[in-house]
Amino acid sequence: MANLLKAAQAGTLESGDIMVTLLPAESGAGVAVELESIVLLQYGSAIRRTANEVLATAGIADATLRLVDRGALDCTIRARLKTAIARAGAGEGGETNA
Repeated sequence: MANLLKAAQAGTLESGDIMVTLLPAESGAGVAVELESIVLLQYGSAIRRTANEVLATAGIADATLRLVDRGALDCTIRARLKTAIARAGAGEGGETNA
């Protein structure tokens, strides 16, 4: 399991992009996803599924994730989230990957 060491952001609020804010959570809290999107009704479940998949692949089980979407493609969502994870210093047992 990877632990987030600090809060991190990636992305912008420009059209076609997404602002990702990733915050550490207490152990055992799980992943909470807060989503605001201009295409929430059409793609909200797909955005959540992508976010949860990226977090699970990174081994992150406890985090708060805030997403402000402006129509980002799936590849952009993945890239922004991976960047936020790297910036948050996700590491095994609380150690950084540096």
